[in-house]
Amino acid sequence: MTFLACRIYKTDEGVEHRLEQMKVDALCAGDVLIRVHYSGVNYKDALAASGRGQILKSFPLNGGIDLAGVVVESDSPDFKVGDEVLVNGCGLGEIHDGGLAQMARVPADWVMPVPDGLSLKDCMILGTAGFTAALAIHRMQENGQTPEKGPVAVTGASGGVGSVAVDILAKLGYEVVALSGRREFDDYLKQLGANNVCSAESLALGKKPLEKGMFGGVIDNVGGELLAQLIAHTHLWGNVASIGLAGGHKLDTTVFPFILRGVSLLGVSSTNCPMPLRRTIWQQLGNQFKPTHLDSILTEVVPLSQVSSAFNDLIDRKKHGRIVVDCQQ
Repeated sequence: MTFLACRIYKTDEGVEHRLEQMKVDALCAGDVLIRVHYSGVNYKDALAASGRGQILKSFPLNGGIDLAGVVVESDSPDFKVGDEVLVNGCGLGEIHDGGLAQMARVPADWVMPVPDGLSLKDCMILGTAGFTAALAIHRMQENGQTPEKGPVAVTGASGGVGSVAVDILAKLGYEVVALSGRREFDDYLKQLGANNVCSAESLALGKKPLEKGMFGGVIDNVGGELLAQLIAHTHLWGNVASIGLAGGHKLDTTVFPFILRGVSLLGVSSTNCPMPLRRTIWQQLGNQFKPTHLDSILTEVVPLSQVSSAFNDLIDRKKHGRIVVDCQQ
């Protein structure tokens, strides 16, 4: 049996991906064989496939850190043929053959049933981006974040993580300030529930160690100087969830917001999230965290055979929201 896969190689010229036919026997070892119905294109997937980021730990591997599909073989008592399942993170598409393929074989302890309230396609509209947004909000709420603390700023708001974060926060009753430098998506972000859409520059954020409180909390995809400024502008006992580094990986700040305002800086790591918490987050995504505007967050569905075009589009910021890959089309 052969199937189509987006396989990533390291050559003398660098890292490149190829769409090619491969056999099941060539897949990484695992307990559960899955016919992949849908995957997605995350920023990390685009970096890996284009060679513009050092994501893969070994070569060659099939790309794709997410998948949703149906079990076709199982050596695990936890899963049987015909079960609808999903996998996100856990090393998929980094140390193990990933979801940008028509078939995937993975360890059973990476697999979870598709939650009630979500379809296979819904799971990949969300994908790691949606999971990460939900994980950030979960951590913030567990640490006392409430709508009464004030507006929550979301940076990189038109991207996959940002879009889902805006939608969930609005659904939960938070006032949302969507920060985006892509003004063509103002109406889109307002449709998702943002109360205010603006650029970071328009806020005239200060650079003092401690600035006037403007936000009850922050979900940040940018890092760097903007993250430092937002921390300094966070109200008493607010939470700042750090998710990305699109603007830089360094953080130049002081302890003042933490020791004088009780601000908490929360790290959000989706790849190695413990499985019990991972299951909880996905169950929330099928229930109280399920975005109201999933269809709007879905920007495009591309067949696996045409996935190459999506990688550079995502890196070059030509897309917003989420790109889903139909692996069986």
